[in-house]
Amino acid sequence: MKNNHYDIIIIGTGAAGGTLARVLAPSGKKVLVLERGGFLPKEKANWDSEAVYGKDRYRTTEMWYDKDGNPFRPFTHYFVGGNTKFYGSALYRLRERDFEEVEHKAGISPAWPLKYQDFDPYYTRAEKLFDVHGLRNTDPTEPYSDEPFPHPPISHEPHIEAIGKVLKKKGLHPAHQPLGLKLNEANAELSECVRCDTCDGFPCMVNAKADGDVNGVRTTMMYPNVTLKTHAKVNRLHTDVTGKRITAVEAEIKGEAHLFSAEVVVVSAGALNSAVLLLRSTNEQHPNGLGNSSGLVGRNFMRHKISAIVSLGLKPNPTVYPKTMAINDFYWGEEGFPYPMGHVQTLGNINEDRAATNSPPFIPSKLIPIAVFKAAADRTTPWFLMGEDLPDLNNRISVNEDDNIVLEYTPNNEVSFNRLITRWKQILKSMDPLSILFTTDMTLKDVGHQCGTCRFGEDPATSVLDLNCRTHDVDNLYVVDGSFFPSSAALNPTLTIIANAIRVADHLVDRLNAEHMLDESVSNNSAGRNLVSTIS
Repeated sequence: MKNNHYDIIIIGTGAAGGTLARVLAPSGKKVLVLERGGFLPKEKANWDSEAVYGKDRYRTTEMWYDKDGNPFRPFTHYFVGGNTKFYGSALYRLRERDFEEVEHKAGISPAWPLKYQDFDPYYTRAEKLFDVHGLRNTDPTEPYSDEPFPHPPISHEPHIEAIGKVLKKKGLHPAHQPLGLKLNEANAELSECVRCDTCDGFPCMVNAKADGDVNGVRTTMMYPNVTLKTHAKVNRLHTDVTGKRITAVEAEIKGEAHLFSAEVVVVSAGALNSAVLLLRSTNEQHPNGLGNSSGLVGRNFMRHKISAIVSLGLKPNPTVYPKTMAINDFYWGEEGFPYPMGHVQTLGNINEDRAATNSPPFIPSKLIPIAVFKAAADRTTPWFLMGEDLPDLNNRISVNEDDNIVLEYTPNNEVSFNRLITRWKQILKSMDPLSILFTTDMTLKDVGHQCGTCRFGEDPATSVLDLNCRTHDVDNLYVVDGSFFPSSAALNPTLTIIANAIRVADHLVDRLNAEHMLDESVSNNSAGRNLVSTIS
């Protein structure tokens, strides 16, 4: 009979799961990685905006439901690497104050039980692990670090550089975005990245994006102690009769149920699907789902407040890769408004297919020639605005009586974020008075920045996980992804997820080594007693 027992099982291969696999692989521990999807195919469609956005070639066909029972198709992807296959590679450290209690216009953003200094060394390791380019000390909100970025900042193209100069004259502090790309601008012939116009929101056909697949899972394939099983959807976790330990992970592979066991099980399926797995794994000891004695599993879902502003001007914008600049001057507010407002960054390029797909509802895109959209797209500069989404118990992911996934969400912190949108539009108009501005807001299906559904903390009554992201209720069950966030801050969450995965991976190695030493000690003592008994 095949041995299906491992030291560690990792469920999911995104930013956290891929990182865990990479950090744990050299430890020699026997690791099983389970991924519900397969490897994303390398094909021309990777860079085809009509295929990616117009036809949703890679997006899941799974249907979820809103609080009123209306079905919707979430904007999420099930592949090795998870949603990092499509992310924009922005890898930010949260700011020192983000880890403290922060007063917002709409309420309080809670303090984290660990602080920036606890994450700082792991941020440094994460930046190296994910090939981050950047430049320190140019952003007024930037936290301290003893080390420079591993790679130099990605250069601004002339149009973006010109915008930066104007913003500086206005007293703002445009900075380089920290980006995880395998780009070598000094020696282009050695560069894996070709600096294309289909990066942000697209899979990379040349594997030059630092994601959970390329920088995580694929680096483990040389290790005989690591096993990857793709197309293995985990449906349930089983416990022993006490409910204190996971004894089996039930996965569906080719339509059949398979059971795997491990000393430690780590759920890294993303904040939403991780919570769903815990909620579905009910039993007599855990009638409301695993790790849910607090009733908080699935609650406090956050996803950021996000809007895109596209500035359409008269002059052509020849920029190929515009996603290099960010502005945090309004992150903590502005004069006359002492509350956080949020973050601004340039967005990935918009071409004619993407413009047609995302055109405002009052524009009959099917009746307009694609050449018109191309002419418009060639004159656009896209911006991405992000505000903090405050935790709310009523914003949650759950499973209804029909086993359907239900996502309930009511927006909050609206005043501050709307102020940021208005302020940025004023700035854009001051730079180009003749420009036309289009604003697109995120809808329920947009769950890319999901976090907060299994917050960590020291009190089992007010948190799901302990400080090492182990569930308070089940000794060998960990949840490692965006679930652990007590607050969302207003910056891309991926680097914090990666850093935390490195932190927990170190803890897991220490835990397993300690348990191994204890087992050996018990075994030796037992052998000694048997020897004495035999002699006497």
